[in-house]
Amino acid sequence: MNLLIIDDEPLELEQLTYLVKKQYTNWNIYTAEDAVEAKQLVKTHSFPLAFVDIQLPGDTGLDFCEYLRTNDIDTEVVLITAYQDFSYAKQGIRLNVLDYLVKPVIENELIKVIEDFLQKNTFTETKSVLINKVLDIVREEYDQKLQLSDLARKVYVTPTYLSKKFTEIVGVKFTDYINHFRIQKAKQLMLENPDWSLFQIAEHVGFSSQHHFSNLFKKIEGITPSQFKEKHI
Repeated sequence: MNLLIIDDEPLELEQLTYLVKKQYTNWNIYTAEDAVEAKQLVKTHSFPLAFVDIQLPGDTGLDFCEYLRTNDIDTEVVLITAYQDFSYAKQGIRLNVLDYLVKPVIENELIKVIEDFLQKNTFTETKSVLINKVLDIVREEYDQKLQLSDLARKVYVTPTYLSKKFTEIVGVKFTDYINHFRIQKAKQLMLENPDWSLFQIAEHVGFSSQHHFSNLFKKIEGITPSQFKEKHI
């Protein structure tokens, strides 16, 4: 799992990273010393959980929480501060933060917060397992007619939910993924079976129409299947 820690004090970043890694050795820990750096990280990585110091240079930790909520970024936040000030807690409640820790952070309190988060979000791992099942089906049945609604039935979720979670976890829409997967398989088949016709290739990777296959191949690869064969065979 990816975890984000934001604090303008390098020693605090180092200490929190050490305490988390001590317990969760396989986690990927990303650190930032201000909100600007943190915003760049959340644009390129998914963080289920973040520890955020309230007192940051420039935008505060509360400002960063506001940024997450305004941009609909699905990251749970634990606020960290050196001050026991109820006004901070009040603002944190408004921003729907997960919890609130006071410096110096005590190890068992930190671990308890993380464990509470993991119990609350066991569905996160379930989502990954779900998508892996779908990817396995695609790899095994790409040569057949595959529709999102059929796959959703096989993994016992609604098509709308599956579509949203597939895009969220894989990073592309389901139709785009399977089209690219089939085209890569088509290229492999053309190299392995140079005597096969384009109709045979199209049929073996799940296209009912050679015309559709050729158009999609050119859109993805920039050349037609025939040009690919001439170039590589």
